[in-house]
Amino acid sequence: MDPFFNSKNIVDILFRWKIHLAVILVLALVLSVILSSPMVITPLYKSYAVAYPSNVAPYSDENETEQMIEMLNSGDIRDSIVRKFNLAAHWKIDPNYKYFLSTLNWVYSQHVKISKTPYEAVIIEVLDPDPRMAFDIVNSIMDFYNVKVRKLHKDKFYEVVVNYETIVNAKLMKLDSLKQRAEELGTKYGLMEYQAQTREVMRALLGTGSQSGRYSEALKYKKNLEEKGAEMLLIQEMMTAETEEFAIFKLDYDRALLDYNREYTHLNILTKPFVSDKKAYPIRWLIVVGSVLALFSLALIVIGLIERSRFAKQVLPKNA
Repeated sequence: MDPFFNSKNIVDILFRWKIHLAVILVLALVLSVILSSPMVITPLYKSYAVAYPSNVAPYSDENETEQMIEMLNSGDIRDSIVRKFNLAAHWKIDPNYKYFLSTLNWVYSQHVKISKTPYEAVIIEVLDPDPRMAFDIVNSIMDFYNVKVRKLHKDKFYEVVVNYETIVNAKLMKLDSLKQRAEELGTKYGLMEYQAQTREVMRALLGTGSQSGRYSEALKYKKNLEEKGAEMLLIQEMMTAETEEFAIFKLDYDRALLDYNREYTHLNILTKPFVSDKKAYPIRWLIVVGSVLALFSLALIVIGLIERSRFAKQVLPKNA
């Protein structure tokens, strides 16, 4: 075994360098405290909300949660948030900078995190130097999500409403045309109800004499039934069929109109956002501990190299 790595040698080396190591540790501690202070790193406060999607249907192979995440990360919601809170000015991003939009979108992605929990809920996290701003942004993201989903639904339901409205209006026009013709047949020819009038005409023809006034009236209606009865019967059957179809389409139209006019919310909030009273970033003790350990490890490596070089110089003359 290399005698340089003898435990006694290591202890002796650390003892000889104890002052240097102590100074390095103190300097590392002081520097890490300064570098992690608000003067150097702007403290960020976090606000967050946890919610489940509601009153939505998934597209493609996505489930409702994945769809909600896609919408929350959409460009129009991001742009709406940026405009509402004037985040470019709030984050001190120069609008004349060549890569202004790319920088703004990158900073937004660092401050706004949207992800899925292990139980298929969605968590919306916002970091900002202003705790009230972080709280307001979380609420606004959820509001804009509701608006976006509602608009998407309204656009689709509007197409359905227009289609059903066209069919319903066509059915109404057809029924109105049949009604006008039925009224014309009733006014000009006295035809009201084919089966009943046919039965009454036959009774009149078979039950009265040829000289009676009722008989002559029956002959008149018989002629009208022979000439226009088939048309009247067809109109009655068509009106029945059209009325039944109209009732079905009118019911579907009313449902589509109800869907179009509804004002549902599209998320169930499990954890409401709050105004934080404690910064979430930076975590100073982690920075301090990490910095001290890193500098101490680096110091040990440098000391080891120096001592190794000295040890080699002492060993070489003896071997020679």
